[in-house]
Amino acid sequence: MTHRWLDSPTHHAWLTQESLRLLDFARAARLPQGFGNLDDDGRLPRGALAETMNTARMTHSFALAHLQGVPGCLHLVEHGVAALQGPLRDAEHGGWFAHPEGQGGSGKAAYLHAFVALAASSAVMAGVAAAPALLGQAIEVIQSRFWSEEEGALRESFSRDWQQPEAYRGANSNMHGVEAFLALADVTGNPLWLERAVRMVERLILGQAANDGFRVTEHFDPHWQALPDYNRDNPADGFRPYGTTPGHAFEWARLLLHLEAALLRAEMPVPKGLLTAARGLFDSACRHAWHVDGAPGLVYTLDWRDRPVVRERLHWVHAEACATAAVLLRRTGEAQYERWYRCFWDFIGAHFIDRAHGSWHHELDPTNQPSARIWGGKPDLYHAYQALLLPRLPLAPSVACALAL
Repeated sequence: MTHRWLDSPTHHAWLTQESLRLLDFARAARLPQGFGNLDDDGRLPRGALAETMNTARMTHSFALAHLQGVPGCLHLVEHGVAALQGPLRDAEHGGWFAHPEGQGGSGKAAYLHAFVALAASSAVMAGVAAAPALLGQAIEVIQSRFWSEEEGALRESFSRDWQQPEAYRGANSNMHGVEAFLALADVTGNPLWLERAVRMVERLILGQAANDGFRVTEHFDPHWQALPDYNRDNPADGFRPYGTTPGHAFEWARLLLHLEAALLRAEMPVPKGLLTAARGLFDSACRHAWHVDGAPGLVYTLDWRDRPVVRERLHWVHAEACATAAVLLRRTGEAQYERWYRCFWDFIGAHFIDRAHGSWHHELDPTNQPSARIWGGKPDLYHAYQALLLPRLPLAPSVACALAL
């Protein structure tokens, strides 16, 4: 296969057109205190609350759009920064709530703080005047509360006053920590963030996953002992599902190659096995999750014998699979990744893209019809939007910095 979609002007034009369509849909998510979750028709439900996760992801995404030259996005980035410095931030104890003023719970999660750091770094690159202060606040909290030098990883969560840590460690929060740390390294120029990203990768992927057939163990106790039965009674949890999550294997694979490129760019030592692990994670996820129940698409979760558990198809899983195929294709030039790249986009185009109401369906049932068992509505711009950008960008620097070059 000599002709690559990554090199096709027509394909690039399609990626651009689809990304603009997603952005237009997402603008309606603005609330006075940040950004909320849109329903299937692109409306904010009655009583909708701003969420830190969605506000950070929207701020990051609109910053990328502004850097691309999409008019009307800068004020949305400014709005997101103001929300993250205002009602979503805990002015008394530091850090960020999940909702304004701690509504619905006031715990502090590493997952959310990684996205705040990512949003702040992208807003800095977009030129938002208030963003450097937000970035400084995010860095201070990550360094003083979440980063464990002893563990070489992020602690999971704390009570509002930081006095009660959760007796749990999670791969998901550390995965997004790697993403955020890659951005922080580029924006701050401090290689310490790359060193920390390497340590997380060494623990969770080059150590744990590489020794288990490239299955990503998601759940651990505070001593990093695996918890294979975690959430067995709640297997479809949106953030901590039981078993393995192929979508995270794709994300980790992509991040390994971004890390490799970032280390080379910084002229720093590169751990052995990053490309091998990226290949292994991608191949394992495709082999065990694609079309495994008789219908096309990637299932959400697998058990420890690689059998489907939650068979719903989630949009973010397919977005990450597509982006990772593109990155592996750019890194290796191998035709197998071109085939997968086309396969995933064809599936997304046939099943996820909602041409009637806008954006993408966020979830399909096992027969590939829209459903809402895990994720209702269409709140998430971040995964799909990045999947439309990454095929056109180098592996390093990180997305906002690459767009700013």
